[in-house]
Amino acid sequence: MLPVTHAIRDVDEARTVLTRAFYTLDVDVLNPRPGWTASFAVGGDETVTIGDLHFGVDVRIGAGELGAYHVNMPLSGGMAYHQGKAASRYATPSRAAVFLPNGETTIDRWAGDCRIIAVKIGRAELENQLARMLDSPVRGPVDLAPELDVTTGPGAAWSRLARVIAADISEAGLTRHPVVGARLRETLVSGLLAASNHRYRDQLERRRPALAAPGAIRRVVEAMRAQPGRPFTVADLADIAGVGVRSLQQSFQRYVGMPPMTYLRQLRLGLVHEELRQAHPGTTVAQVAYRYGFTHPSRFAAAYRERYGISPSDTLRT
Repeated sequence: MLPVTHAIRDVDEARTVLTRAFYTLDVDVLNPRPGWTASFAVGGDETVTIGDLHFGVDVRIGAGELGAYHVNMPLSGGMAYHQGKAASRYATPSRAAVFLPNGETTIDRWAGDCRIIAVKIGRAELENQLARMLDSPVRGPVDLAPELDVTTGPGAAWSRLARVIAADISEAGLTRHPVVGARLRETLVSGLLAASNHRYRDQLERRRPALAAPGAIRRVVEAMRAQPGRPFTVADLADIAGVGVRSLQQSFQRYVGMPPMTYLRQLRLGLVHEELRQAHPGTTVAQVAYRYGFTHPSRFAAAYRERYGISPSDTLRT
């Protein structure tokens, strides 16, 4: 998890922070004025980085070829940009800017009043996730459209998700948790693929994946049982099975009778139950629950009571 940084008043420091978090950048202040302040809150990992960024003064930024997929979504103000030889475009709170891994990238003017949510997605992460969703190989880069409408439909839903994750990063919240954070980042990537226009969009919406072999599902179940506390995502489980995400989900429903993450949650509930029944003095419910990936106490308690007809704290006391 990258550090959270606030209140930067020096352009060299701002360049250093953004370069460390995103890309090597050239930053030029267009209209210098005294007293400007930049505010950057950045988090994530090597696969997905997300930041809530506000420069506070008009700047021009040259980033070269990014080598990753990237979205700049203004929350206020606007941003003029272009990539490669394409004409200049303008991002606003209703229309996000989308960049591909290839092509010289330039922010022609990032207005001082423009606060953005910036999302960097590693090239392999996005293309592998698309291959899982399609259950077939993908030849990249994926030609995401240079703009994303975030006012309606899937684009608006993706925008809401990105804002929630960015806010959580600013507060150092659940995105730091190995299970929850990984799932949120995976959902952010698959959501962008579902919301954006690209050559695979129709295929994503039409494709009916083939069922996985029973042996592949057994491998997934065995992996869950061997490492129940591991922060599995659906993509991790699909990789273990050697199939795509949609194929895994449908195959699990066919052979196990429930989605894979539901099965994992039930497995973890059972392990928590047994550990609470045999707990040593000083053990707490929160310690045991957190060890198995339950990060929301009230939801965990409700799920536990629904399954066992007793609260986890009552189990601990018996």
